[in-house]
Amino acid sequence: MILFLFEPKRYFLRNQMIVYFLSLCYNKSNVQMQRGCKMNHREEKILELLTLENKIEVARLSDLLDVSKVTIRKDLDSLEEKGLIKREHGFAVLGSREDMNYHLAFHYEKKKQIARTAADMVQDGETLMIESGSCCILLADELARTKKDLTIITNSAFIAGYIRHYPTVQVILLGGTYQKDSQAVVGPLTINNVRTFFVNRLFIGIDGFQESFGFTGSNLMRREVIRAMTEQAEHTTILTECEKFNQKGSVSLLQYHEVSCLITDSGISGEKAEFLKSKGVNVTVV
Repeated sequence: MILFLFEPKRYFLRNQMIVYFLSLCYNKSNVQMQRGCKMNHREEKILELLTLENKIEVARLSDLLDVSKVTIRKDLDSLEEKGLIKREHGFAVLGSREDMNYHLAFHYEKKKQIARTAADMVQDGETLMIESGSCCILLADELARTKKDLTIITNSAFIAGYIRHYPTVQVILLGGTYQKDSQAVVGPLTINNVRTFFVNRLFIGIDGFQESFGFTGSNLMRREVIRAMTEQAEHTTILTECEKFNQKGSVSLLQYHEVSCLITDSGISGEKAEFLKSKGVNVTVV
């Protein structure tokens, strides 16, 4: 079940969002929102190779993975149906950089491991907030598959569509100004909606990190939504792959004392992990 949340005075937004969401759910290009996003080992290896090269020949994939071209084509068909890649004649390519599926494909297995670890923190019957982002998308999928009677409050239309087939999770989709690239909503209306709730757990992603002032983002409007969510959550957990610690976002997102836990992969340097722990952040490495 998916609930849409809007301010009473702004019902004029309701039709726009419902029209958008119905098109999201039934558009042929969003077949990836079918139940589960399970992959076999070859599909995961294909994604890893594509994140390195962006475009790769079917014949080369066949050689690298030591299987027939027919098998590779079946794997590519499956990945294309999930929305993670696109097919060209004789090639597999990642999608547009502006598409959420493009970001989802990068370091997919790392993000999946992070999502599984984060899901272990959540109990059946909880109400929680999840912000937009690729690690957060995979967390929502993991929770919807493995937990019961959850309520997920999110500003991500992508997440709402991604887990829409699961019967044991209720999604509350916040209203606001729709950002096409992230497929999420932001702005004053979103912030007002966020303040309707108080939850135990919030899960977010980041775009970068600087020791001098903490975790960073790249979008000012998204930053304001995250800060509002943090105020309404008892515990804030960051989900991010290690590469983000080598990037610097353009806006300050959260200070160390505002973050309870960070889950990342084993690529994080020991020095950065110890620095975060010294600032009071509980670091979990998967």
